[in-house]
Amino acid sequence: MDDRLIDSNLKEEDIFEKNIRPQMLSEYVGQQQIKENLAVFIEAAKIRNEPLDHVLLYGPPGLGKTTLAHIIANEMGTNIKTASGPSIEKSGDLAAILSTLEPGDVLFIDEIHRIPSYIEEILYPAMEDFEMDIVIGAEGKSKSIKIDLPPFTLVGATTRAGDLSSPLRDRFGIVNKLEFYSDEELCDIVKRTSDVLSMHIDDDAAMELARRSRKTPRIANRLFKRVRDFALVEGDGYINLDITLKSLDRLKVDKYGLDNIDIDYLNALITKFNGGPVGIETIATAIGEEVTTIEDVVEPFLLQEGFIKRTARGRVATEKAYKHLKIVNQASLF
Repeated sequence: MDDRLIDSNLKEEDIFEKNIRPQMLSEYVGQQQIKENLAVFIEAAKIRNEPLDHVLLYGPPGLGKTTLAHIIANEMGTNIKTASGPSIEKSGDLAAILSTLEPGDVLFIDEIHRIPSYIEEILYPAMEDFEMDIVIGAEGKSKSIKIDLPPFTLVGATTRAGDLSSPLRDRFGIVNKLEFYSDEELCDIVKRTSDVLSMHIDDDAAMELARRSRKTPRIANRLFKRVRDFALVEGDGYINLDITLKSLDRLKVDKYGLDNIDIDYLNALITKFNGGPVGIETIATAIGEEVTTIEDVVEPFLLQEGFIKRTARGRVATEKAYKHLKIVNQASLF
């Protein structure tokens, strides 16, 4: 899965996103209701001269959670400190992060669902009362000291909101679910990226990229980057529909944005298991992928686009999947 072009998880090659990341809400494309509500909450916090309430952003990877966290800090006129759930293993790790905060700062914790439960216990008073209890010393001689923290805003991001504990989830005053993007919104994002990177793209080429981007901005920008390479080396340095179609064909990203792994999944479901229902562990074994990879990366888009259904008995291929693979659904004949 590491070299999968349309995997929506962040990769090292996506660092170029920092250059094209919108800085303010007015530049951010999509998620209109979230944007409008955040604008109100941020303005109200500034009028009260208080930090913004803690914010939880959840949804599939690549939809702009990290970007929104940076925008919140920019709109509030404060600094942002970043961390990730898996990197906070000890109470000292969290204490080190919290002790560097200035009044009004934004602390962004990605994959917040992966914070250990004993770290959450320290986070609760930090979020509610802006104070932290730290135990120092060896057993028998240990003592607890209370450290006052400056008022701050915690922005937590997760792809698995269901894995968050209820006490932690309840401490976020603002909770937003990011939705998949429309083709038109992705087209605007591609065109904005082309402007920032000074690489012109035709409108129809931008829309073609948008349609194949799995409704995800990160994938749209990654596909743009690859098509740009083909245009520079095998074209005339200009991204038109012709070079875009040739590039996407070479990259094996089909008209729905499905790649080899998606096709393997659907093929296994239909040809090996008669279209289902079948359990996810069985499918994972059949195509040689991790269950978590299938749940987090492969299935969300296939479900969204109606290629599969999830039932109590397992996954089922839909008529759309049969048609896309040009396989006759024998069950539909009877």
